[in-house]
Amino acid sequence: MNLKKKHFALLFMLTLSMILAACGGGTSDDESGNEGDSGSDSGEDQFVSILTGGTQGTYYPLGGTFAQLINDNVEGAEATAQSTGASVENMKTLKDGDGEIAFVQTDIASYASEGTVMFEGSPIDNVVAMGTLYPETIQIVTTKDSGIESVEDLKGKTVSIGAPGSGTRANAENILEVHGMTVDDIEARDLDFGDSTSGIQDGTIDAAFITSGTPTGAVEGLAATTDVNIVPVQQDKAAELIEKYPYYAEDEIAEGTYKLESAVPTVAVQAMLVVNKDLSEESVYNMTKAIFENTDQIQHSKGEFITTETALDGVGIELHPGAKKYFDEKGVSNE
Repeated sequence: MNLKKKHFALLFMLTLSMILAACGGGTSDDESGNEGDSGSDSGEDQFVSILTGGTQGTYYPLGGTFAQLINDNVEGAEATAQSTGASVENMKTLKDGDGEIAFVQTDIASYASEGTVMFEGSPIDNVVAMGTLYPETIQIVTTKDSGIESVEDLKGKTVSIGAPGSGTRANAENILEVHGMTVDDIEARDLDFGDSTSGIQDGTIDAAFITSGTPTGAVEGLAATTDVNIVPVQQDKAAELIEKYPYYAEDEIAEGTYKLESAVPTVAVQAMLVVNKDLSEESVYNMTKAIFENTDQIQHSKGEFITTETALDGVGIELHPGAKKYFDEKGVSNE
């Protein structure tokens, strides 16, 4: 009987020691607070989801490149590009904490920060800027035969200003405003880019506002069969616009684009990167540095526009402290 008791006690102690060893090993992926857990100080910054746009657009392939630059240059980072519905959806997704970095137009970011236009009554205050990338140009497209040579000439004309609530519509309203006009001074049509250029082609509309990187495919298609004219936004009006709405920047459409005989001055919003405000200063500093110091590895045609020197043009919203630290070191300021 005593032998059985001793055997039971030995078995009990062996079982207890195995349980204690399993609890104290510190090897579980779920126990991020355990001492000795490799990389536990990185926390949420180890995995970086970059919210982009549709797979056929510009944001998605650039996002894939940026993810690779982060993975190659930021120790412990695991960044991936995620296809999304682009700017408006990206701002809302970051607000909900379901991502770390996102592509967005500068004007859309400002509307979100202010709680205006498509974000009316629902401001987003936990998304801040990393830096701007390249211009998304406001193009006022018409034909040479239309007789429209200035923004003022649009008065009384049938003009597409984009879909209701779209960024293009807001751009049109802003530009008309600095020229002393409103949408009530034109016969406004709410058309997407393809329908806009088709309307110009068949004569159902006279002109269209199109906000997109140049050259824009829909406008190139129009230029293939029609002599295109781009209405300029002159420098004094551009300066007035930028003073009131700082997310704009001066731009021009180059000679030869759409067979233009000379460059046309206009304005642009910028494609930009934004980040969740809760990301650490160190993390955002390292990712900003990884992207802007390796632009020579960007194979996309928009890569030539992505520079440290222009990265704060038209930002319009608060800059993340980590990004600010990087650009301060480079002597770049948006003041």
